[in-house]
Amino acid sequence: MSKLHEIYMREALKEAQKAFAKDEVPVGCVIVHKGKIIARAHNQVELLNDPTAHAEMIALTSTASYLNSKWLNGVSLYATIEPCSMCTGAMVLARIKNLIYGASDPKTGACGSVTNIVNNKKLNHRIKVTKGVLKEDCADLLKEFFRSKRSKRK
Repeated sequence: MSKLHEIYMREALKEAQKAFAKDEVPVGCVIVHKGKIIARAHNQVELLNDPTAHAEMIALTSTASYLNSKWLNGVSLYATIEPCSMCTGAMVLARIKNLIYGASDPKTGACGSVTNIVNNKKLNHRIKVTKGVLKEDCADLLKEFFRSKRSKRK
């Protein structure tokens, strides 16, 4: 596994920790262009009362603004969990180059777990995917969050 992938995933994990602290599902994301982090985001679904306020969506919007382009050619997106169909679809439409994620998502993952949008030959763009970067750290944070949610309900 690339040391650079680990470095950038640790930055995405910092974003996920921010979400955790705000009682949001702890998903974090960073976007890298030409070796530099140009966007950071974490889930804000609860804060904004918006089902589309996923870390990846917020980061993609920020990146489009930064690059002043709807095409995000050459960017790499690091997410702590396998993106859902909404986020993955947006990545394909934005034409990102690389997706690197930590933990797989067997319930909503759209990069092979439930469905596979990133490499659908019927779509006009495919994304190079690297999965499992710091997967234990990413999965542990999510498990801790949902464990604490369940214990609060009891």
